[in-house]
Amino acid sequence: MPRPLWSGAVSFGLVTVPIKLETATEKHDVSLRQVHLEDGGRVRYRKTCEIDGQVLTEDEIGKGY
Repeated sequence: MPRPLWSGAVSFGLVTVPIKLETATEKHDVSLRQVHLEDGGRVRYRKTCEIDGQVLTEDEIGKGY
């Protein structure tokens, strides 16, 4: 059994609730995706040129203002 990092209590009037803070044992990340609201299709991050619509690689992208 893991050792608690912190022990304490929270009281609400006449009721006291004991609390122990322990380290996490598993990773619980939720991966969210962007979806199109009309049909539920997944939205991806494509880097396209707005003039000709061509999909670009990282090597073909420069910086400018």
